[in-house]
Amino acid sequence: MDVIFISMDRFDRIYRLYTLFTSSREPRSAQSLQADLECSRATLMRAIAELRSLFDAPLIWDTEARGYRLDGAAPRTQLPGLWFSADELQALLLVQSLLSGLDEGVMPEQFHTLRGRIMALLARGGVSPQRASQVVRVLTVAGRPTDPAIFRSVVSATLAGRQLRFRYQARSTGEHSERQVSPQRLFRYRDNWYLGGWCHTRQGLRAFALDAISEASHGADPAHVLPDEEVDRHFNASYGIFGGPAHERAVLRFAASRARWVASERWHPDQCGHWLTDGRYELTVPYGDATELILDILRYGPDVEVISPPALRAELADRLRRAAALYDNPSTSR
Repeated sequence: MDVIFISMDRFDRIYRLYTLFTSSREPRSAQSLQADLECSRATLMRAIAELRSLFDAPLIWDTEARGYRLDGAAPRTQLPGLWFSADELQALLLVQSLLSGLDEGVMPEQFHTLRGRIMALLARGGVSPQRASQVVRVLTVAGRPTDPAIFRSVVSATLAGRQLRFRYQARSTGEHSERQVSPQRLFRYRDNWYLGGWCHTRQGLRAFALDAISEASHGADPAHVLPDEEVDRHFNASYGIFGGPAHERAVLRFAASRARWVASERWHPDQCGHWLTDGRYELTVPYGDATELILDILRYGPDVEVISPPALRAELADRLRRAAALYDNPSTSR
């Protein structure tokens, strides 16, 4: 059958009408069909006619039951190709946009092929792929490029359940070390890729930035797979990708001018928050390593105060004093 191009509204209505008849062989009155499709009688009649004429659906009027049904004696009709409802097409549009926002450099050919197929499906549903690309955007901020070969090696080892060997550069010191890791999770976090795994070299769970990995390879050695609960406790229990198990809780108090924004944000699944009588907002989040938490707190400058613990409050105060000191003296870069 030739490809038939119809508008999204008609496309969705025919799809939904088809689903109503195939999900049950019971006759359906025109009134009940109108209610389900939320359309007028004239629109329903057009949809029924299109389902019959365009797709040869054996839709008949049952005089005794006074309703429409599929002829049980006729072969079951299948709509050609892969069909989607309007809601499903919108979800597909978001997937296509997410693919556009990811770092396509990691698997350029595969991303290009997959996006092409999604755009073809969108076109069949009456959605202009060009228009979709224009109106829905995923913006990447501070993303770091990952070597495509490294990405493929990590994904391959993770999916196959094999140990991975690689050279890793610590971002804080610049030093390199050889690592042997049993992959457990692959994360897309803050526009960058990370591998979460059991490091045989350090005998513990670690998170590795893929852009800091080089010379990656894997053989036939099976990965040491940890229980999901143990992995989740390490990577999900505290704040940030490198946090580890949570052993502290930070209490942050935000100014009223920022309170409405922070109150609607999700900093952590186990956070607690409440409004103060003066319009400020107090947020409590669990953390282990405070590195990422400190950086996020600093974004709010004078609009947030660390209430506890004392060590975190002292660290923030020290950083803010050192930052202010940079502006106390005239710039020497002129």
